[in-house]
Amino acid sequence: MRFGLLGTGHWAAETHAAALAAHPEAELAGIWGRDPAKARALADRWGTRAHADADALIADVDAVAIALPPDIQSGLAERAALAGRHLLLDKPLAFGTEEADRIVRAVDERALASVVFFTNRFAAPVETFLRETAAAGGWDGGRATAFASIFQPGGHYGGSHWRRERGGLWDVGPHSLSVLLPVLGPVAEVTAVDGPRGAAHVLLRHQSGAIGTLALTLDARPAAQGFSCDFYGERGIAVVPDAGTSAVAAFAVAVDRLLSGARNGGAADPCDVRFGREVVAVLEAADRSRREGRTVVPR
Repeated sequence: MRFGLLGTGHWAAETHAAALAAHPEAELAGIWGRDPAKARALADRWGTRAHADADALIADVDAVAIALPPDIQSGLAERAALAGRHLLLDKPLAFGTEEADRIVRAVDERALASVVFFTNRFAAPVETFLRETAAAGGWDGGRATAFASIFQPGGHYGGSHWRRERGGLWDVGPHSLSVLLPVLGPVAEVTAVDGPRGAAHVLLRHQSGAIGTLALTLDARPAAQGFSCDFYGERGIAVVPDAGTSAVAAFAVAVDRLLSGARNGGAADPCDVRFGREVVAVLEAADRSRREGRTVVPR
């Protein structure tokens, strides 16, 4: 399958491009970016062609992989889907449910394959754990903490404008939700408050009656960094295992799953755009809750 890569930043270069260039069933057929010089340099590095126009690249491929800010990704993803291209997208899918709904509609109407890359969801130990834990049932709740520290010298994402503006809720929040939702189920109500150092603290009431809690920031004190998630209930406490894989290897699995979906007429994937839309709805509700000081029902 011929893939076009939209994006030229660190994540695009070191994860998307690296995985696509090495994949035995994928061809990295072209790259487009908002900075033409970066697109040319990245294309030269991986032995492919830089495109000056995003729509020209979309027209020349079978699928697109996008590594761009969510508000830019959402528009390009819709355009690619309307052109009949399969989608391998980054999280979050979009910054709002209206944009996410347009992508879902375009994918559904054309029976396209889609995958949203929640990194840990493409690691075998995590997927096996989630499948077995969801099947076991009896969980009263789940807890996720994602305390990152991206603004330290030498980091790759400290200059990201959307991360600085939106914070941990929208950056690491999707990763946490991608693990909680398969076990605890859809969310009925969301309450969120701001905390120190740009943190978002989110309380989820799931339709099952279970309670989920999230603590999220991109500006944790270096000594307070940490990532964890567990579930508690009648079977005690079940801790989500480490992924045990690299981002490039996980992205290769995402490519595998997109290829499988394309071969099967756009068959649903556990992390397809519909699931991506569900995650966006919870994030949107949390954002509204912390701004308005009230509980919000996801759309």
